[in-house]
Amino acid sequence: MEAVILVDVLRRAGAEVTVASVEPQLEVQASGGTKLVADTRISTCSDRVFDLVALPGGMPGSAQLRDCEILKKITSKQAEEKRLYGGISTAPAVTLLPWGLLKRKRTTCHPAFFDRLPTFWAVKSHIQVSGELTTSQGPGTSFLFALALVEQLFGESVAREIGELLFMHSADDKPRKEEFNKVDWAVSHTPRVLVPVANGSEEIEIVTIVDILRRAKVDVVVASIEKSVKILASQGVKIIADKLIGDAAGSIYDLIILPGGVAGTERLQKSRILKKLLKEQDAAGRILGAVCSSPTVLHKHGLLKENKATAHPSSITELSNPVDGPKVVIDGKLITSMGLATVSDFALAIVSKFFGHARARSVAEGLVFEYPRS
Repeated sequence: MEAVILVDVLRRAGAEVTVASVEPQLEVQASGGTKLVADTRISTCSDRVFDLVALPGGMPGSAQLRDCEILKKITSKQAEEKRLYGGISTAPAVTLLPWGLLKRKRTTCHPAFFDRLPTFWAVKSHIQVSGELTTSQGPGTSFLFALALVEQLFGESVAREIGELLFMHSADDKPRKEEFNKVDWAVSHTPRVLVPVANGSEEIEIVTIVDILRRAKVDVVVASIEKSVKILASQGVKIIADKLIGDAAGSIYDLIILPGGVAGTERLQKSRILKKLLKEQDAAGRILGAVCSSPTVLHKHGLLKENKATAHPSSITELSNPVDGPKVVIDGKLITSMGLATVSDFALAIVSKFFGHARARSVAEGLVFEYPRS
């Protein structure tokens, strides 16, 4: 979540972002099991000048970053020359601290690693900007971290504009979720979830949903509807799916979730294998989920019927029974959301439906995401 949200938000703001692998290979497996492909190896970056060097957290990722001499030199030079640098979650304590890059800087990090920070300079806040250094607490504060960096690079008005585009501010006054025709989703086995993806799908939505559900111990399969397991998401992040949709289609899933992204949604809609899977899912009375622009796929396949649903504001008018207001709408065995920054609420609502509020709250705490009391 931290890596992908950071890259996505900075690219939306107009930054030229290079994702560099400190591993021998470009393909890396993130802490939530998502496989990403970096743009280049860190060795190609050593002579380049960057306006910002930003480190995602996650273990053992932060330790791998710490042990990379090239990255240490790049980031140390960044700090010496008073250009922007930052870290989120475990990165401040595990990576930047041993490099000596937190000296005389107010710093925050993930609560589980907070006691490693120098006591006098440690701050328990979601975001901390101290000169050229910006630090943040965890996956649940990734959007705030990214926007703080956007503001420093591009100014306050651009940061505000991107925040609104992602539904970070405008959705604050809306209810988190609304539920109609309440039914029990609890299953007697580990819930199985399928997330079909395509070129042009929203990387923020894919990765956030998959990450949060896996933290809750849901069995999640990411399946590409393309000819390759590698997809190019809407903001240029390269994601490797677990399998092809044809190979995933032989199993039964408790829930199928469609991510958004205009180009990705169009491709999902055209997939004959996926259409058959969705119709079988509906006929068997199993759960369907869709976010952002993808509820229109369910609508066009005749699967929304009279169900209440929400979607991205640009798509909501296409729905037959839209609910404009809540970030997440649950109607029986259908769950939808506005997408982008609201998908954390969407994924936690699913965790709550499968396992109850206590599990959802526990996952939210690990993310450093504020979970509603009720």
